[in-house]
Amino acid sequence: MSEELIARVTGVIAKTQKIPFESVTLDKTFADLNIDSLDSVNILFALEDEFSIDIADDDARKIGSLREMVDGVGKLLAAKNQIANQ
Repeated sequence: MSEELIARVTGVIAKTQKIPFESVTLDKTFADLNIDSLDSVNILFALEDEFSIDIADDDARKIGSLREMVDGVGKLLAAKNQIANQ
């Protein structure tokens, strides 16, 4: 998990939720940040735009923390890069 990936994901969340960037850390859950299901949908759309990826609905439902979000985006980017390099 690269620092750049962490910064980009947390930046999208902070911007989308209009909360201070420094309060969005890997150890936070969505509940800690008062992110409800509607907010999480908006975050998913913003992340899909930011990284040009598609996040499956089933996968999205399993995400409850920022660490899980960063891990999931990282895996999707790795898969995307692997396909692009074939």
